[in-house]
Amino acid sequence: MELIIVRHGRPVRQEVPEGRSADPDLSELGRRQAEATAEFLVSEGIDHIASSSMLRAASTAAPLAERLAKPVETLDDLRESDHRSNIYVPVEEMTRDDPVLALYSRDNIHDSIFPQGYEEFKGRVTRGFEHLIGANRSKTVAVFCHAMVTAVYLQLVLGIADPFKVTVDYCGISRVLASSTGKRSVQSVNETFHVRHLLER
Repeated sequence: MELIIVRHGRPVRQEVPEGRSADPDLSELGRRQAEATAEFLVSEGIDHIASSSMLRAASTAAPLAERLAKPVETLDDLRESDHRSNIYVPVEEMTRDDPVLALYSRDNIHDSIFPQGYEEFKGRVTRGFEHLIGANRSKTVAVFCHAMVTAVYLQLVLGIADPFKVTVDYCGISRVLASSTGKRSVQSVNETFHVRHLLER
């Protein structure tokens, strides 16, 4: 079977009170990216659509689901590592004094990016993808999720120890083939030509 893994489109900035979790929707640019991605994927022979339960991923999946008239399976296991944070800031909007930027400057970045622990996150992400593989043998599944979710899963398949070696753009597409024997192979990473005109460089 084939996994077509898609990072969400660009979201808006959101800050909510402490104790709540930020869950921003797509920006106008992000919606255009999602539409362009749906237009590109509509002829890929997709049998099933899945999404992280976070709003930015679900909103990115929606245009494809509408075109194909298919439901979207929602998975908590594919939520981003920051899903409990009360602040979400797109990296393009971060300033030098942005409180979120400080997270990336700490000595142990793993603790900052993976507040529940890297091993817990890796296990959760793997469980989510393995569920989709097991439930969709010989099918093509489009999976809408997040940057770190994608990076961690790809580095596991590629045998790379550092998830920060893999980066994906908004609506970047990565492809993984999964066989019933347990073999997993990466076919592509971060295809972006379908949204290149919508990416800020």
